[in-house]
Amino acid sequence: MNFEHLIQINDPLNPFVDSITREQLWEGLVLRAEQPQLFVMGLDNCTILSREGNVLERELHYGQATVRDRVTLDESQRVRYDILPTADHVSGSLTMTIEQPDELQLFLRFEYATTLPVSDDQDTVQTQEIVKSAYRENDIDTVRLIRQYVATKQEPGSLH
Repeated sequence: MNFEHLIQINDPLNPFVDSITREQLWEGLVLRAEQPQLFVMGLDNCTILSREGNVLERELHYGQATVRDRVTLDESQRVRYDILPTADHVSGSLTMTIEQPDELQLFLRFEYATTLPVSDDQDTVQTQEIVKSAYRENDIDTVRLIRQYVATKQEPGSLH
């Protein structure tokens, strides 16, 4: 199952949403890659096993379950997460791409590629919709947490 959606980060027509810069958004995406426990519910611990150039190899611990992945950081453009397949876990990927059509607008595109089967079977379709909804909610939460991080960093006296 493949799934993608777009979240608008800056909306020049909505004065109630604070704008952030492309650099601030990128910094938040890097934070998510390096400290995912701040963003992912149920994640107990993350160990960065190696860092070579713009690629991180990580081990993620969810209770008794351990997942290994590779994170590729394409400076100020995109972050790609590739889950490495094991006997217990299937592979998949998530790519977060910054899109900036003009100076005022900023978007974040989320693209998922999973090995979940695609079918017209009603139960499978319902499962797919539940998974898509969970992805979307998690991504909205990621953007919210990045906004909080940016706001905290800008406060006078902040240690960041």
